[in-house]
Amino acid sequence: MKKVYAFDFDGTLTTHDTLIAFIRFACGDKAFFLGFLKYSPLLVLMKLHLYPNWKAKQKVFAHFFKGMSLEAFDATCLQFAKASTHLLRLEGIKTIKQAQEEGAEVVIVSASIDNWVQPFFPNVKVLGTKVEVENDYLTGFFLTKNCYGQEKVNRMLKEYPNRSEYQLIAYGDSNGDKALLAFADEAHFKPFRV
Repeated sequence: MKKVYAFDFDGTLTTHDTLIAFIRFACGDKAFFLGFLKYSPLLVLMKLHLYPNWKAKQKVFAHFFKGMSLEAFDATCLQFAKASTHLLRLEGIKTIKQAQEEGAEVVIVSASIDNWVQPFFPNVKVLGTKVEVENDYLTGFFLTKNCYGQEKVNRMLKEYPNRSEYQLIAYGDSNGDKALLAFADEAHFKPFRV
C-alpha cells in the first residue's frame, strides 16, 4: 500500500512560527513591532477564542503585504528560506529524506503561506494557505481557507481522495494539527524535539 507522509510546518519542522519571523525579515523590526502593536487587541481576542484565527491572520498579513507585487513577494520568500535554514529541525529533515528514499509521497500541510514554505522544501508538495493575487499584486486576502484544523484534512482529501488506498503517517505539534493527526493511520505529536 502506498504511504503518504504529511508534515505540519511551523513548530513541527521548524523551531519557531515562521509568520512572525517572515514579517520581521521582510519588513524590519520597527515596522513589525508597530504593526503588531496596532493589531494586539485583535490578537488577544484571537488567543481567547473570541475572534477567528484566520481573520486575525489575514488582517495582519494584509497590513504588511497588501499591494506588494507577487514577484517581489516570492523573491522575499526565497531570500527568507535561504537565510532561515537555522529554524529547521534536523530530525524532521532526516525523516522527510528517509520517506522520499523509501518511495513514499511527502506533503507539508501548513497554515503558513505556501509561497514561503515551498522554498524551504523545493522537492516536496506544499498544501498551505494561498494568497489572492490580482494583476500580479497581492490583495491582502487569502485565496483559500486558512490551512488549519479541519481544513488540513479537507486539503489532504482533495489532494488524496481515495483514503483506503494509502497509509497516512502524520506529524504535528499543535491544536491546529489534531484533526490531521486523528485522521492519520499513524500520528506523531511534537516529534523531532531532540
